[in-house]
Amino acid sequence: MDDTFKLPDDCTDMREVRTGVDRTDRELMDLLDRRFGYMRAAARIKSDRNVVRDEARKAEVVANAAKDATMRGLPGERIAQIWDMLVECSIDFELDEWDRLRP
Repeated sequence: MDDTFKLPDDCTDMREVRTGVDRTDRELMDLLDRRFGYMRAAARIKSDRNVVRDEARKAEVVANAAKDATMRGLPGERIAQIWDMLVECSIDFELDEWDRLRP
């Protein structure tokens, strides 16, 4: 796989676009790996399983993502849906980690 890539405004053909998308997807996976690492840390730090789900925090995170997306000219409502799924997945992961750490 070609690791060289151009930024979107510099792309002149679909090969360059696809290379950029593939590179960006790998970078997103690196960021998701780090984000889920924080979920592992939270599972380790929280002493009560019942505090893993925090609806107020979830709403704040989703709203922040939607606001940031809108400010960048991205579809805020759709990004909010993605973030809602991301947070729900993160909560499930954290619960699994919490249980794993406390057999």
